[in-house]
Amino acid sequence: MRVLHAYLDGETDQTTARRVMAHLEGCRDCGLEADRYGEIKNSLTRRDQPDAWAVADLRSLGESLLRIGPADWRGRMPGG
Repeated sequence: MRVLHAYLDGETDQTTARRVMAHLEGCRDCGLEADRYGEIKNSLTRRDQPDAWAVADLRSLGESLLRIGPADWRGRMPGG
């Protein structure tokens, strides 16, 4: 999850970015997560007051990240 978010924020090196892009092409779950994160990010960028659904989605995402550990998401991303 962290690698995906770093990629979507433009914070990865080119090698990692290529690996994430290749993974996103074949993984529906990660593709949907990328879309969801992009929608939230755009919503927060466009408005002074974020949409209630965006806040709830971010809270849910944060809580899920606290519940899982690296061993749970490591296999979901290439090289992770």
